Amino acid sequence: MSQSLEIKNLNVNIGDKRIIKDFDLTIPKGEIHAIMGPNGTGKSTLAKALAGHPDYEITSGEVLMDDESILNLEIDERSRAGLFLAFQYPMEIPGVTIANFIRAAKNALLPEGEELNAPAYYKELYEKMDALKIDRKFTSRSVNEGFSGGEKKRCEILQMAMLEPKYAVLDETDSGLDIDALKIVSEGVNALRGDNLGALVITHYQRLLNYIIPDRVHVMYDGRIVKSGDKGLAEKLESKGYDWIREITETAA
Repeated sequence: MSQSLEIKNLNVNIGDKRIIKDFDLTIPKGEIHAIMGPNGTGKSTLAKALAGHPDYEITSGEVLMDDESILNLEIDERSRAGLFLAFQYPMEIPGVTIANFIRAAKNALLPEGEELNAPAYYKELYEKMDALKIDRKFTSRSVNEGFSGGEKKRCEILQMAMLEPKYAVLDETDSGLDIDALKIVSEGVNALRGDNLGALVITHYQRLLNYIIPDRVHVMYDGRIVKSGDKGLAEKLESKGYDWIREITETAA
């Protein structure tokens, strides 16, 4: 059995407009891949389509997780199967505490009729909050309500740490972060690296990849991958911008 998140010839529409075009990408478990690209090229559309957002219509193609298709699964079923999405703009959920939110999510992963052991759950939660430098008092606060950008992103990584997905898609996790928050969030992601996690990091900027060193870097333009390489590709984009990508893409077309 293949241990990978495999996207084959994926096409995604928003309304009548095709955004993702014949998209192919394979992320082996144990690797971190990065997607970079200019605004409007379809990076966030890809993330939301993978998670099953109803506004994004997959018109053709396949998405396989360890050789099993996930396109016929509802959003919650994709999560239970092992897919995690960290949002670019995490939502506030007034009235639902962080502790209860994550506990409900973990309970949903258990076989029917089973529930978490409360003392063991809180022990694990506090250990991971300490590692991410999240004040333990946050457990009693509503999810993301009144949080800074850095606090919201740390909470996303905390959720990922607690849920232990097989594959994670991090949609512009660096958006709105100062350098200190960026380092802490990156440390959290790096702590989760290993043979049991495959991750896709979506970002505009090379600075995130100074802290989360990707195994592969892919450049997305006009809804598809147009170039792939190692971290040196991200450094080239940082120094030269995306104009050369546009030129080689338009020349090839």
